[in-house]
Amino acid sequence: MAVVTERYGDPAVREAVARRVEAEWGLELPGSFFRFADFLAALGPVERRALADLGLAPYGVTDLFADPEALPGEGLDVRVHGRYYRDPPEFLTFLHGGSGGLHFGLWSDDGRVCDGVASYCNDDGEGIQRYHRTPLEAVRARIEAAQRDLADYAADGDEDELARLEDLGRLRTALTAVETGERADTGQAYADAHLYRRQPVDPARITTMDGAGALVSGATVLDRPPLGAADEYRFGTAMEELFDDAEAVRAARDEALRRATAGDPAEALVLGRDLHRASYGRAEHEAYAGELLAVAYRELGRPALAGIAAAHRRHRALPTVDVLRPAR
Repeated sequence: MAVVTERYGDPAVREAVARRVEAEWGLELPGSFFRFADFLAALGPVERRALADLGLAPYGVTDLFADPEALPGEGLDVRVHGRYYRDPPEFLTFLHGGSGGLHFGLWSDDGRVCDGVASYCNDDGEGIQRYHRTPLEAVRARIEAAQRDLADYAADGDEDELARLEDLGRLRTALTAVETGERADTGQAYADAHLYRRQPVDPARITTMDGAGALVSGATVLDRPPLGAADEYRFGTAMEELFDDAEAVRAARDEALRRATAGDPAEALVLGRDLHRASYGRAEHEAYAGELLAVAYRELGRPALAGIAAAHRRHRALPTVDVLRPAR
């Protein structure tokens, strides 16, 4: 849905978007999302062209700025707008990243407050990255990656690349006026200073196949390590072997449900998330994922995530993730 740029900065529109997301998704949009809207509102034609050249386009929940009352197509649930097949319930798309199904989402572990940004390419097998704290940090990273890649061509006097670098600089200026202005590095130096860091071990999160980890305490069948501490190859191989054995998957699902009923939903959450990610073409795995996530989120007091998971399960076979239609 096309958005008139000025609407990103309209206080009434912003308030209406926040109310809609809280009422229907059950989520509170963070201040960082509205700083992203401030950035979009300030862009002129050159800066908008530079953003498009990066392959970036506001999408998903950001489409509500065009019409906060926009409705989904008949029989559809608004919560699946912008929701790709493998998106976990914690992921709320706000930005499309170009080729490969790359998209960015606000992340909510508790199903109430969006905290941090996640991204991944839906079309490949790579995991979810959670390196950025805010939407504008994610955009800044793309600006500096493009700066690095264009620098060599521009150094040779390529006029087209010189023009792109100039436009990119104007886009950076617009962004740093809102956020990350204290970061003086650009290009490769920016990446070295702010991006190329090994994911730290996070004892509060348990390893999951999607790479994002699950914020939950409790015991797991595989005695999963904290996020960042796993041997990813061994872990991935073990899960693939499990999922290729129908009887073993059924037994694992039964054990996770038993544990959740006894008061420990950790295994239901991590196994449910794993099955959700790896269930493509396997109806039984999709059904198990739905059961496990419903139980886990209920036991953890995360009803908004349970609702999103249920809506996604009903609509995962849609041919498109673009379901909003203008209300007027």
